Amino acid sequence: MATTPDLGKPVGVTLDRFIKRDQDSFPYATGELSQLLRDIGLASKILNREITRSGLLNLEGAFGAENVQGEAQQKLDVVANIRFKRALTNGGQVCALVSEEEPDLITINPDANYLVAMDPLDGSSNIDVNVSIGTIFSIYRRKSKKGSQVTKEDVLQPGRDQVAAGYVLYGSSTMLVYTTGQGVNGFTHGPTIGEFFLSHPNIKCTPDGTIYSINDGYWNEMTDELRSFVEYCRSQKLTARYAGSLVTDVHRNLLKGGIYIYPALPKHPDGKLRLLYEANALAMIVEQTGGKASDGKQRILDILPKEFHQRTPLFIGSANLVDKCLEMIS
Repeated sequence: MATTPDLGKPVGVTLDRFIKRDQDSFPYATGELSQLLRDIGLASKILNREITRSGLLNLEGAFGAENVQGEAQQKLDVVANIRFKRALTNGGQVCALVSEEEPDLITINPDANYLVAMDPLDGSSNIDVNVSIGTIFSIYRRKSKKGSQVTKEDVLQPGRDQVAAGYVLYGSSTMLVYTTGQGVNGFTHGPTIGEFFLSHPNIKCTPDGTIYSINDGYWNEMTDELRSFVEYCRSQKLTARYAGSLVTDVHRNLLKGGIYIYPALPKHPDGKLRLLYEANALAMIVEQTGGKASDGKQRILDILPKEFHQRTPLFIGSANLVDKCLEMIS
């Protein structure tokens, strides 16, 4: 009988199977965090469907309202917020949620142990021009007693206390990248099967990158020291790449090596990116791959947040490039 080596070829390790296998390596795991990660994966698949059909469903463009940041909400911002809030509510593992699209803490299930801080759809203004966009999430264990009212102190934890963090990139393919503090793994969505499959195991960021990502439209508003660093990058023949979607830029530099910078500027003296649900999550991921993340003065993960929507400058990526930048701007 002729051999048919390609028939029945394995399709790979699914996200659910990987989460279960990861859970089994922790003898005291209860399965709650695993279920929470599955809920995020499910919401991501639903949102991916909405994004790919957005042009046909009239989901592109502005919603006609502003979020708590004073930024114009896009229709898909609202859709993403609804999808994730619903998935986390139905999953039952989240006591409370902080979202970029909501001004206040959202209490979901007081009997749950975890809370989530997230940007449901980062870079959504790029939808109309088909630039990659993403979801960013941080997961913390609550400080207060299970079953009691969730407090502000439960949420305002430093990034080093995250138990898990991740992002979903919706682009030429859809990827979910996450860490539970034991390395970083990436999963690519198989649209014909409807599952995430392990495609990028144990991601590592090279210490010496070849890319710098900064909006040089702010050149005249940058400090002399930061302009000197940009000139240094150019002198070293680093390639400039800036998409304007945080997840897109950080993901590319994570895989290829580079530095992403969003500094404090006169119009954004505290920076523009949100600490709790953007910078912290990405900092945990990048550090787990061997990179670094700073606000220009201290490690991102050591900052104690004072409010839900606190902003921060961000210097993140390959360790040697971040170190060189901090050396030049300090």
